[in-house]
Amino acid sequence: MEELVVIGNGMVGHRLVEALRDRDTAHHWHITVVGEEPRTAYDRVALSTYLDGASAQDLSLGDLRGPGVDVHVCEQATAIDRAARTVTTASGRVLPYDRLVLATGSTPFVPPIPGHDLPGCHVYRTIEDLDGLTADAENAKTGVVIGGGLLGLEAANALRLLGVSAHVVELAPHLMPAQIDQGAGALLQNLVTDLGVNVHTGTASTAVQAGPDGRAARLALADGNHLDADMVVFSVGIRPRDDLARDAGLTVGERGGIVIDDTCTTSDAHIHAIGEAAHHRGTVYGLIAPGNAMAEVLADRLVGGAATFTGADTSTKLKLLGVDVASFGDAHGRAPGALDVVVNDAASGRYAKLVLSDDATTLLGGILVGDASAYATLRPLVGSPLPGDPLALITPDGEGLSTDALPDSAQICSCNAVTKGEVSEAISCGAHDVAELKSCTRAGTTCGSCVPMLKQILTQAGITQSKALCEHFTQSRTELLEIIRATGTTTFSALIDAHGTGHGCDICKPAVASILASLGGGHILDGETATLQDTNDRYLANLQRNGTYSVVPRIPGGEITPDKLIVIGEVARDFDLYTKITGGQRIDLFGARLEQLPAIWTRLVEAGFESGHAYGKSLRTVKSCVGTTWCRYGVQDSVGLAIRLEERYRGLRSPHKLKSAVSGCARECAEARGKDFGIIATETGWNLYVGGNGGFTPRHAQLLAGDLDEDTLIRYIDRFLMFYIRTADRLQRTAPWIEAMEGGLDHLREVVVNDSLGIAQELEEAMAQHVDSYTDEWAAVLNDPDKLARFESFTNAPTTPDPTISFTTTRDQPVPGAPTPLGMPTPRTSKESTR
Repeated sequence: MEELVVIGNGMVGHRLVEALRDRDTAHHWHITVVGEEPRTAYDRVALSTYLDGASAQDLSLGDLRGPGVDVHVCEQATAIDRAARTVTTASGRVLPYDRLVLATGSTPFVPPIPGHDLPGCHVYRTIEDLDGLTADAENAKTGVVIGGGLLGLEAANALRLLGVSAHVVELAPHLMPAQIDQGAGALLQNLVTDLGVNVHTGTASTAVQAGPDGRAARLALADGNHLDADMVVFSVGIRPRDDLARDAGLTVGERGGIVIDDTCTTSDAHIHAIGEAAHHRGTVYGLIAPGNAMAEVLADRLVGGAATFTGADTSTKLKLLGVDVASFGDAHGRAPGALDVVVNDAASGRYAKLVLSDDATTLLGGILVGDASAYATLRPLVGSPLPGDPLALITPDGEGLSTDALPDSAQICSCNAVTKGEVSEAISCGAHDVAELKSCTRAGTTCGSCVPMLKQILTQAGITQSKALCEHFTQSRTELLEIIRATGTTTFSALIDAHGTGHGCDICKPAVASILASLGGGHILDGETATLQDTNDRYLANLQRNGTYSVVPRIPGGEITPDKLIVIGEVARDFDLYTKITGGQRIDLFGARLEQLPAIWTRLVEAGFESGHAYGKSLRTVKSCVGTTWCRYGVQDSVGLAIRLEERYRGLRSPHKLKSAVSGCARECAEARGKDFGIIATETGWNLYVGGNGGFTPRHAQLLAGDLDEDTLIRYIDRFLMFYIRTADRLQRTAPWIEAMEGGLDHLREVVVNDSLGIAQELEEAMAQHVDSYTDEWAAVLNDPDKLARFESFTNAPTTPDPTISFTTTRDQPVPGAPTPLGMPTPRTSKESTR
C-alpha cells in the first residue's frame, strides 16, 4: 500500500478520506490524517448550533478510523521534508508519504489594532473558541462583533444566544458586502435590527480599550464614537493556512493560498492542496461546496481517474438570525451591460434581484433576502435562457418556476455538485423516493435545501408516493383523522365498512385506535377499541422480555415527596419488583405479572400516583432541571413549568410518543434540545424548540419562537401538538414530520405562531377539550369490574401465577430467568444469585 498523509482534519479533509475510501476498492492507499484540534472532524458550517444547544458529538462528522485509516488528533504538523517525503509533527512523529494533501483550511484574520489581544477578545472559528465565548459571556452585558459578513452575523447571533447584547461594526456601507448589494444590505440591516442586534456600518474600528481590570471594556471607532464592549469578537475575514507550504518552498499566491492546478496538485507533483488553503486560478474559496468538489476530484485522481476542478459555484443560501439570505451567480452585476430586475418590498421584509444579460434573455445571477424560496430553482438557471418573464419569477404572486424548466446540466445540489441529469438518471435506475435519491447521488445530504427540488423531480417523473395507511385503507393517517372528525365515526368497524376493505391488520387497527383516542373517544379499553390496541396499551403497562410487565407512575417534572418515594419502595418490595430510575426522571418497576397489575395500581393510586403512560403513543415525561428553586445559574422556574406542562398534556394520544423537557438556563441541564418540544429559559421568558428526537436517528430540536411569556408559550405548544396529531403520519415522530413538511420549520412557524391557516383557535379548543376530559386510565380500570376481568393469566384460576415466568437475582434485584416449560414447577430462585 502507498502512504497518503492528509494534514488537516476539517470538513474538506474528512470529505477527501470518505471519498477516497469509497473509491479505493483495491486498497491501494493507507491514509494517515493529522489534525491539531482535540477531536475528529465536525460540521463547522453548523458551528453556531453549539451555542444553541447542540453538543460537540452532535456536530461530529464521524470518526473515520478503521482498517487503512489512522487519525491523529491534537497533533500539529510542523515541517514537510519534500526530498525525504516526510511530515514531522510537534510531538516528534515522522510520517512518510507517497502523496501529501494539505487540507489545512484557514485562520481568522485579526486586524492589528491596539488592544486586539486583550482578555475578552475572541475569534469565531472552532468549538474551543465558542467555549471561550461562553465562559466570558457569564459576566458580560454587551459584546461587539467587528465584521458584518456571514461569520460576523453568526457571531452576533451567538452573543444573543448567550444573553449578551450584541453590536455589529462593518467597514463597508452595508452588511454582507461580499454576497449582497446595498439595497439588500439595507433591508437585512432593518431585519437584523428588529431582532435586537445593533448595526453600525460605514465605520472602522480603531482600538480595543481596556477597563480597570485589564480586560476589554470598549471599542473606539474611526468616527470618534465608541461602544461599550465586555467582549469583542473579530470576524473580518479569513487567511489561508499556507505556512507549511511556504516553509517547504511550494508556490503560493500573491495574497496567500497554496497554488494548485486543475488536478488539485501543487508545484510539487507529490503534494496536493484542497479547501480554504488552496489557491486555484486566482481564487481562494471560503465555502464548503468548492472544498468538497476539490476533495472529490482529488479522490478520483488518486485512484487513477481523470476528474478536474475548473472552478466552483459560490452561490449560497443562508439563514442569519432567522433571516433568509441568498446570492448566486453574478450577484453584483459585474458583467458588461448587465441589467437588473429588482423587487424591494421593505414593508413585508423582502428583497429580490435578478441580474440579466444585456439582451435580457440570460440569467446571470441574483440576490434574495427575507424570502429565499425561489433560490432552489433560480440558481441552477444561471447561464441559461430565462424560461419566462423575470419579474414573474421573483414577485410573491408570480408564476414561479418548476424544476421541469431546468436543463439536465443544472446543478440541483451545490454542496455535492449533483445535476438534474444525475438525479433523473438515478430515478430511471429505480430510486423512487427522496431517501433513495440521497443514497444514490448524495443530493440533499449536506444542507438539505435541495430536498424540495428532489420531490419536484420525482413528481415530474410520474412517481407519486403512496399515502395509503395499509392495504385496507387507501387514505393516509391524516385523511382518516379528518374523515373520523367530519363523520363522527367512533368505531373501527364503522370506519372500515365505510372507507376501507377487509377486516384490518396490525398496522391500521392500532393507528385508528390512536386516532379515536386522540379525538377523545373515551377510555382506551372501552368497547371495540380495547381489541385494537397494541399489547402495551391493552394492559396499560409495558410488556417485558419474560412475559411480565413494567409499571411507571407519573412523576411530573421529576419532583416527588419523600412519602411518595416510600410508597414506591414499599410496592416494589412487597411485589418483589426490579426498580430502575429512568432517563426521564421517573421510577420504573419491572417484573409485575399480569394479575398483579391491579393490586399494584391500587397501592399507587391511593398514594396519589397516576399512570405515566410509558406504554402509550402519548406524552411520556417533561424532564426538568432544578431551575431558580435551587440553582445559582437558573433564570426561570423550570420545575414549576415542567409540572404545569406535564399535567396539561398527560394522556394526550399522538402518532408517536412525545417527550419534553424544561431547562432553567442556557446551560441546558434538562437536555431540552433532544426532545419533541423543549423549553429553555431566558432572562425575559422562554425559548420554544421543536422536533428533537432520540432513537435510531437522533435530531436536535430547532427554535420555533423565543422570549415567550408562559401563557403564550403554552398557547404555541397547544397549537404545535394538535397540529402534529392531526397531520403527522402513522408512527411518525416530530422530527421527520417537520422535515417532510413542505416549507419545513418555516411553514410550521407560520402555522403555529402567525396562524397562517386560520386554525389556531380550533387547535387551542381541541387541546382545552383534552385537558378538561382527562381521567387517569389506571384509576378508571380499578373502578370498572369489566375492565378488571381482563387482568387474569388464567380465566379459570384468576390468582394462579403464570408458571412459565421465572426470576433470578442480580445486584440484589429480581431479573428475568430462563423461561420454564409448561407443566414443570417454577424454580424457587428469588434468593439465588447469578454471581
